[in-house]
Amino acid sequence: MVDLMNVEKLRSHFPALAEGAAHFDGAGGTQTADVVGDAVRATMLSDISNRNTVTAAERRAEEVVVQARRALADLLDADPGGVIFGRSMTQLTFDLSRTLAKTWRAGDEVVVTRLDHDANVRPWVIAAQSAGATVRWIDFDPATGELDDVRAQLTDRTRLVAVTGASNLIGTKPALRLIADAAHEAGALFFVDAVHLTAHAPVSLTEFGADFLACSPYKFFGPHSGVIAAAPELLAELQPDKLVPSGNNVPERFELGTLPYELMAGVTAAIDFIAGIAPGSETGRRQQLISSLRAITAHEDRLRARIEDALVTLADVSGLTLWSRAANRTPTMLITFAEHEAADAYPFLADLGVYAPAGSFYAYETARRLGLGPAGGLRIGLSPYNNDDDVDRLLTGLKAFVAR
Repeated sequence: MVDLMNVEKLRSHFPALAEGAAHFDGAGGTQTADVVGDAVRATMLSDISNRNTVTAAERRAEEVVVQARRALADLLDADPGGVIFGRSMTQLTFDLSRTLAKTWRAGDEVVVTRLDHDANVRPWVIAAQSAGATVRWIDFDPATGELDDVRAQLTDRTRLVAVTGASNLIGTKPALRLIADAAHEAGALFFVDAVHLTAHAPVSLTEFGADFLACSPYKFFGPHSGVIAAAPELLAELQPDKLVPSGNNVPERFELGTLPYELMAGVTAAIDFIAGIAPGSETGRRQQLISSLRAITAHEDRLRARIEDALVTLADVSGLTLWSRAANRTPTMLITFAEHEAADAYPFLADLGVYAPAGSFYAYETARRLGLGPAGGLRIGLSPYNNDDDVDRLLTGLKAFVAR
């Protein structure tokens, strides 16, 4: 497997790495690139005010918003006019679920999975309950990590299907286009939680066949915020709750209050940074992003293979279990130990400067289906700035832990 990235050059843009830790906690949020911090600071200290076109300060705010929507549209293969910005993916999903629930009736059905982060489960469950709709569940095979056939849960009463782009706990990547086609054949909308996937591979609202695609910029070097992308025409059909004097344009009517311009500037900087990691000869930010993300995938998969090979050997002598087994998966590995608690491995490794947290990470249904419960397991989540030295330190630490 050819590594197309200059990982040491990449690492030089992350001041946090100078503290010396080997970070395997990227699935919970990556470290921040220097250019992102610079953009946030510059925006906060600039002459800026609420969006308008009269003063230079107003025009600067407007430009920040326009550029952020364009950057996110390139990342998600969406229309800038359908990019909704908010505090978090969870907040935006709750807001959207309440808006969609206004169109549901008793006897309608909403489909969710046991593979998802709870942010793509509970908002839909609560909204369905409020509308008198029925919740139907898609299971997954604990032995393989693969999602069951979605079609078995679809009927002519299905109104929405919500599926993860990749499990944040075990990395499984469902076949999104097949699910989209099945959902649309049933007359349902398709919502994809791409929060975990966007950091590791190219994503596309169009190619996935999604009606809604969500992501969180802090998972890919940016500031803490959330995004949902959809076709502007679809958003125009929806009526969210909002203040009377608030604008009614799409996507602004889905964004409550004044936008955080500094965070939006940081998001643009993060996306531009990713586009420059391994842009190849392509022109245009979308194509550069695809090239860079493919290079990231290859780099992370190479490191993942190293770790998994070592874990197989370690499992033979220590009873370690690797729960990440799907054929198509992100570089995110969940492990448990026969004779030790994963919760004990977390501080043990942290004392060695290796950050791999333990828990279920809000993948409540997934952890329960695996029989792990709230304790979950030790999650090893790779990020683009991980290198072979990080992997060596992780494996040395794990060997020392199981040998105690």
